Amino acid sequence: MNMAAFLVLIVAVLRFIQLKPRVLNPWLNVSGLVSLCLASFGMTLLGNFQLTNDEEIHNIGTAVTFGFGTLSCWIQSVLTLRINIRNEGRQAGIPRVILAATITLCVILYFILMSQDIHMHAARIQWTLVMCFLFYFGTFAVEFRHYRFEIVCTEFQETFLSFSENLSEASEYQTDQV
Repeated sequence: MNMAAFLVLIVAVLRFIQLKPRVLNPWLNVSGLVSLCLASFGMTLLGNFQLTNDEEIHNIGTAVTFGFGTLSCWIQSVLTLRINIRNEGRQAGIPRVILAATITLCVILYFILMSQDIHMHAARIQWTLVMCFLFYFGTFAVEFRHYRFEIVCTEFQETFLSFSENLSEASEYQTDQV
């Protein structure tokens, strides 16, 4: 579950970076990032506190994961339809809206069943909900295929030295160590 939470966090950051230059109102993009990060945190609570060990924290993790996960599905659906990356907004947006509606229905049904202590059917709805979330995250592949994400790590130097100055500096350190 922790690995899945980490992957959700990665998808959240990549999606935020993908939409950042295209979004007119950045609050919607930021709220999508925050809601996915909170859903990821809820997943770590679910993974680290099993139902049999600490039921209260496990149930809080469930509520956080499903609550913020559902919110983020709706936010990402709206962003998909508004931004329309490479004219594929409707192709990706309509399935996302359908999945977000299904997820919302499952969340409502899950909490109704849990409040009535019908745990067997609630567990079935919970697994259906998890599968819908997985399908939802799979829809990001449609838009991510157009992008190449790179991590660049460079050393920052306040004074830029030429190659010969770097060699002379290195030779000074070598003679001091001898």
